[in-house]
Amino acid sequence: MAESLEISPAENASIECLSRVFKAIDEKKHFLVEAGAGAGKTYTLIKALKHLISKYDVEYLKTSRKIACITYTNVAKDEIRSRTDNHPIVLADTIHAFAWEAIQNFQKGLRDRMVELGDRWQERIAEAGGITSQKVVYSLGYPKITATEISLHHNDVIKLFTSLLYDDKFKKIFSSRYPIILIDEYQDTNKGLADALVTNFIEEESNLILGFFGDHWQKIYGTESCGFIEATEGKMEVIGKQANFRSDKNIVSVLNKMRPELKQFEYNPESEGEIVVFHSNNWKGERRTGGHWSGDLPEDIAHDYLEWTKEELNKGDWNISSETTKILMLTNNVLASEQGYQNVANAFSDNDDYLKKNNDYMAFLIDTVEIGCEAFLNKKYGEMIQAFNAGTPKIRKHADKKVWFDDMTKLLTLSNGGTIGEVLDLLKTTSKPKLPKKIEEKEQRFTQIKAVEEKDWEEEDRSFASKINSIRSIPYSEIANVSNYIDDKTLYSTKHGVKGAEFENVIIVLGRGWNQYNWNQFLEWMNAGIPEGRQDSFERNRNLFYVACSRPQKRLCLLFTQELSENAFQSLNKLFGNVVKEACS
Repeated sequence: MAESLEISPAENASIECLSRVFKAIDEKKHFLVEAGAGAGKTYTLIKALKHLISKYDVEYLKTSRKIACITYTNVAKDEIRSRTDNHPIVLADTIHAFAWEAIQNFQKGLRDRMVELGDRWQERIAEAGGITSQKVVYSLGYPKITATEISLHHNDVIKLFTSLLYDDKFKKIFSSRYPIILIDEYQDTNKGLADALVTNFIEEESNLILGFFGDHWQKIYGTESCGFIEATEGKMEVIGKQANFRSDKNIVSVLNKMRPELKQFEYNPESEGEIVVFHSNNWKGERRTGGHWSGDLPEDIAHDYLEWTKEELNKGDWNISSETTKILMLTNNVLASEQGYQNVANAFSDNDDYLKKNNDYMAFLIDTVEIGCEAFLNKKYGEMIQAFNAGTPKIRKHADKKVWFDDMTKLLTLSNGGTIGEVLDLLKTTSKPKLPKKIEEKEQRFTQIKAVEEKDWEEEDRSFASKINSIRSIPYSEIANVSNYIDDKTLYSTKHGVKGAEFENVIIVLGRGWNQYNWNQFLEWMNAGIPEGRQDSFERNRNLFYVACSRPQKRLCLLFTQELSENAFQSLNKLFGNVVKEACS
């Protein structure tokens, strides 16, 4: 008889979670999978999708129904599509794309609800002479109304979708098209939309089954997202996934002290894991004052402390490099300056536009132009053609090769010394690569606006032109710097690059620089209790602290450049024990 292989504690926890998910699916119950950091949430989501495909593929193909899987990034969407082999009964898409797909044919309902979108829309409607039979569209993401067309902003799509979910006719059609909806990273769902889903499909009897996957302790983006989703007891199965496949035992133990209600089991019980905490209270100079910098070390001293920390850790087994280590920092503008993309950071009010490539320009320049240019430089012409999605170019004679060579040489020259606008203008003439349709449309609109005297611009045109002009004015060389940062080719990251990532070693620099975060205050509240009315502030700090501390596989170091109180030290000692030490710069 073959000797059975021993299953790890994390695997046991994962198997139990998956069993409960399958049971909920088979019994047609709503469910929520609360998967802590490192639990393997995406694995469970994909397994659930494959289970649903095996149950419903024949039936749904015959009836043109689909299982919807909503995500919040294009990267997640592409991964889900790939891992389910682009199965025809699975519609995996971002929330905005899915919402528009669901509502775009309900034109009268959309027109009727335009007045719900706020005062600015009511002003636009009045200026346009009212709503008649205009077609409602969503392409550029910039709000505008004319005699023939109403163009929606990204946020408008979510608001209109949310409103329509309360309409009985829409609900009936919607639930017949999408009888099962899975939502990835549920905690990032717009609160109004989450409430509408719970109210109309969970609290009320419906033919639609909802499955949520995520972790409300990993809600670190924005204030409009829902966090934990609750329903009346018995209406939704809450399933905790108590596995941690990422971190060594000592690190998992700290996470369990932070969050005893969702205890995790490590993959390897024989592992150890190293944790060290450095503080800078021993520094005798004058600390920064005022606003959100109060109590932090001066910038040059903080830099010295970080350099000392890296040297100290390298005396052990850390071997700090961009391949093994990530240094997590919170102040994105400081980081942007260090990494050489300050103008990119200044051009976008939402860092996700460039860090997650949610902006069309950034996605195209980073994922197409940069990759193609690098391939050309390395003389990998097949990879260049593939990156440019150029099909099979007609290169029949030497002159054809020369055209490609000359055009690419011009592109490389501008990528080193020109602006994004100059690069885009070149691509309009060479089509190497061709501009995507959405960028073409935006560039055409930009040109049309610029042809009119600025004093005659409408407010929407002024806002649009300002945004596009700020992007076009960025030195193109910063695109390569952003790309390297996003692709983890550097040591540094911020909270925006943290969630979902993992590294062998992690150094967290906990200082000031943003009024949303105050680590001394957070640690004091953890020890002494949360003041009335400050729960949201506490959770915002707690969630980021938890997410950052849960990134490492083997080694974790915290460096506090902010001065800490005795109360704060008590919290640190409860969590980390005797590893809290003075740092020396």
